[in-house]
Amino acid sequence: MKPQDIIKEKSTLWIFGYGSLVWKPDFDYKRSTIGHIMGYKRRFWHGDDFYRGDKKKSCLCCVCPCCPQPGRVVTLVEDQEACTWGVAYEVTDSQIEESLQYLNMREVVLGGYITEMVEFIPKEKGQAPLLALVYIATSDNPIYLGPASDKEIAAQIAVCRGNTGHNIEYLVRLAEFMRLYFPEVEDEHLFSIEAAVLNIFHDCEEIKLPDQKPLLLGAT
Repeated sequence: MKPQDIIKEKSTLWIFGYGSLVWKPDFDYKRSTIGHIMGYKRRFWHGDDFYRGDKKKSCLCCVCPCCPQPGRVVTLVEDQEACTWGVAYEVTDSQIEESLQYLNMREVVLGGYITEMVEFIPKEKGQAPLLALVYIATSDNPIYLGPASDKEIAAQIAVCRGNTGHNIEYLVRLAEFMRLYFPEVEDEHLFSIEAAVLNIFHDCEEIKLPDQKPLLLGAT
């Protein structure tokens, strides 16, 4: 069933974010709540040739700044034993159409994601689970990159940038979010890649990104 059919004639919609949407939703919403969904794991397996990368592919001999290439961003991969933490945003009335139009361009047209409906479980006790719309990139997408080692993913993230900034910013903002809101959760995949990027820049105390405050890798 298409999300449009599910939300037809409804005055409220929840949208679940687990990547850049956790710190940069860029649409109007009534309220937000943190929590998780079950049955999915977050992985840096999707390519980004607009926001955090370039449409050109890297050369075969190396991964270097002179060879623009798709960046690495997260998607969800089905895993019945896993859960993914993020933010659910409630949009109401006219916000529904406006947010879906915006996200269709951001996530579907430019990002290559598709939509699914999932059960979101709020972290705050006493709140009931709710149905939320989520954007997922699958292996059918032409810019889907698939699995790679932490070092390979880190090396790619370390050199990529796109229209909204460096790929490192995407990684660090997500790691900062997890440490701030879910300090008890050990996101092994995310933190291992962050550590691998930190190792690449082991001679630097910090990485300064244009138009952003310094981002301290590994900072709590």
